[in-house]
Amino acid sequence: MEASTTPVKSGAAGAATFAGSDSRKFNYYDPKGRKATHYEDVTLDVQPDPERYLLQDWIINFSDGTPTYSKDWTRCKSADWHKYRSVDQEWEKTHYQRQSTICGTIQSVIENGRRSGAATRFDKSWVKVLQDHLGAYKHAEFGLGTSLMQAQRYGYTQMINNVILTNSSYKLRFAQDLTLYLGEIGLDIEGGIDKDAGKRNWLENPIWQGVRRSIEEIMGATDYVEQYVAINLVFEPLIGELFRSGFILQMAAASNDFITPSVVSAAESDYERNLANTVEFVHTLLNDSQYPLHNNIIISEYIDKHAKLAHAAALQLQPLWSLPRVKVATFADSYDRARNRFSHVLTECGLQVPTLA
Repeated sequence: MEASTTPVKSGAAGAATFAGSDSRKFNYYDPKGRKATHYEDVTLDVQPDPERYLLQDWIINFSDGTPTYSKDWTRCKSADWHKYRSVDQEWEKTHYQRQSTICGTIQSVIENGRRSGAATRFDKSWVKVLQDHLGAYKHAEFGLGTSLMQAQRYGYTQMINNVILTNSSYKLRFAQDLTLYLGEIGLDIEGGIDKDAGKRNWLENPIWQGVRRSIEEIMGATDYVEQYVAINLVFEPLIGELFRSGFILQMAAASNDFITPSVVSAAESDYERNLANTVEFVHTLLNDSQYPLHNNIIISEYIDKHAKLAHAAALQLQPLWSLPRVKVATFADSYDRARNRFSHVLTECGLQVPTLA
């Protein structure tokens, strides 16, 4: 009697042999390059999707019937939301390693500076700038980090969630860096640093109210693409870099301050990574096989909206440039560079640059 050749239906492990089942490499997806990267292996398809391998529908829905992840959480559309890959290819392990390295470097700089008595030689007018305005700016960074933390939950794929969440982590770390830094140098400055001055200026000083509004508009947005784009393509070049590079890094040395630039420059490095990831994300949407024009219209609308707010906020920051006793930079020059940077970023993305009055 011949043995039956009909395959046995079973869900037990090892009941069937699949193509590539003896391979030690992932082969269920198409890598972006010639070979799959470790980043793709540990990030792609970690989040299940009924359109990719998940036979049933979403396992969990919200009470109103909305699935666990919904394409309707952004006005942008894509024929394949899984196509995006971040430029820095950062995943959990590499992200923690980099954050740890940055924290260690900053702490070393602060400790060496304090050991040499550097803070005691800061110009007195500069000490007040750090207390009032660097102390205020940490609230801006915290607001951006909080907004990104909320936005990442609504990304449709793990690749998108991952890159927005690491962006949030960098922002929250920098807000913490500034808080700890001001507290530590305050121990060495005669009279100390008023730890509440930054918050008061953030809430009450007219210089910062435009920045507050800009951030609150970002935090109030309900489209995660709007939040991600508004932060990295608009707020950062027109306000973030303007304050960090155009003001703090320009003015500090002339005020005998060589510590603060080392602390703040870490955020500039963070932004370069976040910007590259955002440009790639926008490029993917603007070159989608089905919805390129639709996405261009939506993203351009978001940029126009937030650019007007950021431009007004930047102009309100102008009085900062007159506060240091030694003035080595002007607001006009710094803002010209910021606007050129803004234009360059949008042009690189393939977007039209809005007119800023």
